[in-house]
Amino acid sequence: MKKDILRVEGLSVIFRHGGKQRVRAVSNVSFNIARGETLGLVGESGCGKSTLARAVMQLPGPASGRVFLNGADLTRMGKKELRRVRPRFQMVFQDAVSSLNPRRTILDTLTAPLKVIGIRDPGERRRRALDMLASVGIDPGRSHLRPYQFSGGQCQRIQIARALMTEPELLICDEPVSSLDVSVQAQIINLLERLRKAHGLTMLFISHDLAVVKNACDRIMVMYLGKFCEEALSERLYRVHYHPYTSALLSAVPKIDPGPRLSGGDLLSGEPPSPADPPSGCGFRTRCPRAEKKCAQKEPEFREIEPGHRLACHFPLDPGQG
Repeated sequence: MKKDILRVEGLSVIFRHGGKQRVRAVSNVSFNIARGETLGLVGESGCGKSTLARAVMQLPGPASGRVFLNGADLTRMGKKELRRVRPRFQMVFQDAVSSLNPRRTILDTLTAPLKVIGIRDPGERRRRALDMLASVGIDPGRSHLRPYQFSGGQCQRIQIARALMTEPELLICDEPVSSLDVSVQAQIINLLERLRKAHGLTMLFISHDLAVVKNACDRIMVMYLGKFCEEALSERLYRVHYHPYTSALLSAVPKIDPGPRLSGGDLLSGEPPSPADPPSGCGFRTRCPRAEKKCAQKEPEFREIEPGHRLACHFPLDPGQG
């Protein structure tokens, strides 16, 4: 059994809204990622995916809960100690262009992390940077250029290269392909998979598109309104899923030959509730076609319903219904 590289326990993130009102963006979530595994985190925009990722990265840290990286509690570390361990976990941000300093050349961008971790030889830093550019499919001869001289897909490759410069064990990818053309999306996903195997990476892959994570992830967690509602192995989730929200997300994936529409996709409508004023009981009940009185009275427990498959729903779908 593989050892967990990341373990998150009871993590919550709370923001202030209007100066006084408390908004619980992420609410008491727990999960783990085994070494070498890619965990997919999916859900609609605004469900708390990126907030969760930043809390794991301590950017900033959570309001409550604990984050363990190889057994070390990141939430209990001071600034100096956290700076020392940061090279071991890195993040690829959603907007690649804005995440790169427009005033720096690509070479300067890639060598900066090496300065931070104490590699003083300029020649060594340059060699590593050029090798990394080549490994992500960027011509090292263009390292003197600046971000605006590259396409969005190339900037994403450069951002991935920067994240890998410190040889991290954990890579958090926040919507790394959402702003790219479909053909470029496939290239970036294939690149990440190749780099995962080459560098032995463990990844948290965040997306709002279940089609994107299908082949990229070993396991998938579905998130709604700051909480998890279903978790299963990737192949299993696509074949057998029990939560109406998961069914709705899957039915929204474009298909060449869609056949009969799925019931969850037919009946799901409206916008997610505001996290500043969440509904009682189950957060999904205001949009759920299966909601009953119990759903408003009691929040469903996120429990294991079969080995490796967890669910939070009072009235789950029958196998094959979704």
